[in-house]
Amino acid sequence: MEYRQLGRSGLQVSVIGLGTNNFGRRLDKRDTETVINHALDVGINMIDTSNSYSAGVSEQFIGHALKGQRQRAIIATKVSSRMADGPNNAGNSRQHITAEVENSLKRLCTDYIDLYQIHWTDPNTPIEETLRALDDLVHQGKVRYIGCSNFMAWQLCESVWTSRTQGLSSFISVQPKYNILDRAIEAELVPFCTEYGVGILPYYPLANGFLTGKYHRGEDAPKGTRLAEGDRGMFTAENFALLEALQAFASERDHTVLELAFAWLLANPAIGSVIAGASTAEQVEGNARTVGWQLTVEEMQRLQAIID
Repeated sequence: MEYRQLGRSGLQVSVIGLGTNNFGRRLDKRDTETVINHALDVGINMIDTSNSYSAGVSEQFIGHALKGQRQRAIIATKVSSRMADGPNNAGNSRQHITAEVENSLKRLCTDYIDLYQIHWTDPNTPIEETLRALDDLVHQGKVRYIGCSNFMAWQLCESVWTSRTQGLSSFISVQPKYNILDRAIEAELVPFCTEYGVGILPYYPLANGFLTGKYHRGEDAPKGTRLAEGDRGMFTAENFALLEALQAFASERDHTVLELAFAWLLANPAIGSVIAGASTAEQVEGNARTVGWQLTVEEMQRLQAIID
């Protein structure tokens, strides 16, 4: 496994992270423990979750699995989503953040969270209030670093500017949807992160599984796969044409399109860790094995011509 510093912080994270939105939904406690233990054994230390995944059950299962080995993991969790009825049980207010961090700590069976992320923007709460609440948590030792998710470039810019002018802890990372098929963040978010040293934690790196190599033009999705329940708009002629071109590119170099999906993301030094879900130890192993293919300048140029 390889490790990178996340943004301009001193935090080192595995370049492949473990996404956990299936914990408590498709995986029970025992299967979750198997996946986490295997991830740790292959060197994955970045475990990304949210208080909202399976209504908190994901955090519970992670906390159970990490008992006795908490120091091996970087726990990244999130806050913002609605957790109960009532006016103060969602969003990024001091009230909600202060209450939910205690719930997350309890579920995770820990006294600190490595990376506490704002899951969604909240138009009803000033960003300064959110950042001051997070800054307090850092000073209290309950949170070590802070980050955000699903922020647009201008929203991240406002957040960083507010932290700098007010002397508050600043976001070290942002978690956007990003993969070789969905490159919308390249227009503004990626340049901002590169310039200001904010680490990028891409989720959906395999485009809902479309880039795993399991799907083929004119064939039904394999049973049990994510897109068998619905193609989520992925099964278009344009997408399959691009997929086939990427598969040919990877095959010429004795790699798979899955390996290419990770290698392409990791070619950008602003990427800290690629957040990839896994439901089995075998999937964890497959994700971890993608590390090591470093695309050359010439290969990146050829890929650019394919995807543009």
